[in-house]
This record gives sequence, C-alpha cells and structure tokens, in this order.
Amino acid sequence: MTFIDILQAYFRGERIEAFFYILPAGLLLIGMGITALVSDRGAFGWSMAIPLLLFGLIAAGTGLQVGTRTASQVAALEAQYAQNPAQMLATEIPRMEKVNANWPIYLTTWAALVVIGLVIRFASSSDWAHGLGPALILVGAIGFLIDGFAERRARPYTEALTQLAAAHESEHRPSANPDQLPFD
Repeated sequence: MTFIDILQAYFRGERIEAFFYILPAGLLLIGMGITALVSDRGAFGWSMAIPLLLFGLIAAGTGLQVGTRTASQVAALEAQYAQNPAQMLATEIPRMEKVNANWPIYLTTWAALVVIGLVIRFASSSDWAHGLGPALILVGAIGFLIDGFAERRARPYTEALTQLAAAHESEHRPSANPDQLPFD
C-alpha cells in the first residue's frame, strides 16, 4: 500500500465521518433540543434543550467545516508530497502528533460529561436535573463515539507518516518504489 493510498484513506474516513456522522448527529441534537422546548417550557425542557442545542450547533458546524475542507487539504498534501516529501513530512508529522496528544483529553472530557450527567440526574429530584443529566449523558456519549472513530483513523496515518519519514531518511529503502511503505 502506498503512502498516498493511506493518506487518501485517512482523509476519506474523515470526510465520511464529518458528513455522515458528525453533521447528522449535530442536526439530530438540534432537533431534540427544539423538541424539548416545544414539549416543555419549564426547567426540564430548558435544561435539556440548552446543552443539546449548543452541542448540536457545534457538531453540525464542525461536521460541515471538516467535510468541506477535506478535499482541498488532501490536494495540498498530495501536491506538497510530490514536490518535497521531506517538507510535507516535517509539517504533517508534528500536526498529527498534536492531534494524537489530544485524544486522552477529548475522551476524558466526554467520559466526564457522562459521569456528571449521571450524578446530576440521580443526585437531585429537581426538574432541571432530570433534563440536564440525560442531555449531558447523550452529548458525552456522542462525543466519545465521534472521537473514538477519529482516533482509530489517526493513529495508523501517523504511523505511516513516521515510517515514511524513516524510509526517506534511510539510504536503504525497503522497496524500489519510494511511495511503497513496508506494510503487510
């Protein structure tokens, strides 16, 4: 498998996730938030609607933004790789290392939202707690799933980048084709 194949697979997955998971999940949460307000204008409806609407807007905007930028990002990386692979790697490896360093923070944040939602829901009998708790649980679970998919895609792509960098630095290429990576 060539590096370009791996790059395209990584970003194809990003685009699919953005358009077919993140954006629809955001729109669903917006719809749920609106429904909460239409069905209950009290503390329950508002405490459920606010986090659902807020996260829904963020998710929908993120899904749209990531999905629409991906094609140009791939084209730029492919062009940079064709012109100067070492320069592309010098830029892309640190970017992906930062991305991967953030997974524990993101996943811990989503898990904390789920736990906080459970505590709020069961620690209080108030209407606002019964709305806010489940909303936080849902937001945390969706965020956990989104970043779980993203992390799963990012790690192999980063590994391919570092293997390619090692192959470019080495005088002994693993194959005659410099794009061919030493993968099974």
